[in-house]
Amino acid sequence: MHGVVGKPAALTNGKVANGKVADGTNAATTRTMLLLLVAMTGVAPISLYMLVPALPLLVTSFNSDISIAQMTVSLYMVGIACSQILMGPLSDRYGRRPVLLAGLSLMVVASAACIFAETLPQLIAARFFQALGGASGMVISRAIIRDLYHRERISSMISLVIAVMMIAQMLSPLTGGLLETAFGWRSIFYVTTAGSLAVAVAIALALPETRRVRLQPSGFRGDVGNLLTSRAFIGYVLCQVLASQIIFTFAGGAPYIVITHMGRTGAEYGAWFALIGFAYLVGNLFCVRFAPRHSLERLIWFGLALQLAGSFLNLVCGLTGLNQMPGWLFGTQMIVMFANAFVMSNSAAGAISVRPEAAGTASGAMGFLQMGLGSFLSQFGAYLGGHFTTPAPLNAAVFVLSLACASTMVFIIPRRNVVVSEELIEQAEEETGMV
Repeated sequence: MHGVVGKPAALTNGKVANGKVADGTNAATTRTMLLLLVAMTGVAPISLYMLVPALPLLVTSFNSDISIAQMTVSLYMVGIACSQILMGPLSDRYGRRPVLLAGLSLMVVASAACIFAETLPQLIAARFFQALGGASGMVISRAIIRDLYHRERISSMISLVIAVMMIAQMLSPLTGGLLETAFGWRSIFYVTTAGSLAVAVAIALALPETRRVRLQPSGFRGDVGNLLTSRAFIGYVLCQVLASQIIFTFAGGAPYIVITHMGRTGAEYGAWFALIGFAYLVGNLFCVRFAPRHSLERLIWFGLALQLAGSFLNLVCGLTGLNQMPGWLFGTQMIVMFANAFVMSNSAAGAISVRPEAAGTASGAMGFLQMGLGSFLSQFGAYLGGHFTTPAPLNAAVFVLSLACASTMVFIIPRRNVVVSEELIEQAEEETGMV
């Protein structure tokens, strides 16, 4: 039975039981839990974007080339991808708390190492380990949400966490730029060290262990085998990953189109790009509102239809020449990004709900594919934006990705013909040995 979920695990001796902490307070709905989820999810990407404004200064400070300085960002993304595939399975085996605390401790140490880096290779290596540890929060936060919430509530919580986190992410380049201007580039790492340490302490004090007790442990190989034989898991993961590649592809090519071919300034490009980020934020907020009343499959279909329509309109504008103006290029892309929020959060919820006891492994595989393919698709988007005088090839790539994303829902994900009731959930728990 695909997509059947168990109830939140019981809290005994600091663990979660039936979604409630020991004193009877609903941990899944407390403001503290939401803040912890946002903090652990955002600590790695915020640290990524804070350094971007200081890249030119790194070149002069270390008397190096911009391509070498750029590795402080590119290898950071590699670290995030590696962390996804490592930390998820580890959290399934050893628990969410210890793996999360170990990852954040690594980030604290690596962030401090960035402060005292004397050469650019030292800084690049420290940044890799900073991402490797910090990204544990990205993958484990999704697993924790799966531990605490029923299937139809997961997407709304993922959307809520993303919405709050995006506000911080949108402000992080500005924060990094102000710190670099006022105190130098090393001040950025003083802040990230203090921030990651604060998140680690908060998790140590306030986050209960949420991992389910497994009566029949299967190990990493068993979890991977069970997931890879599930059409539902493969379909949801492909849907989520392909939807995320729309963002990477467009972000890779848009700067060249706007600045090089349209002759606009970098500041103007930043303002236009902020608009599509805002559209994605609004999409997540709408998803939070509608998810409790609609199934995740229905929300995915809505997002896919709107995403396909927006990308087709984007392509038509590119072929007719309308997209030679930033307003048309980003206006149509805003429709795509609004819809993209529905597709990504709900397909992620579906993927980690296929086998709840392997939520960490599922989340890690999804994150690894997302970041791994993203590094290639962003380069491909940059090629399309930099080697053509029209945005039409980039628009076509976005449309093809939208079409491929919709195809996974049509051809791979099986239709659910049953309504998941409390009785069926309890029956599934007894059959699979879950508690």
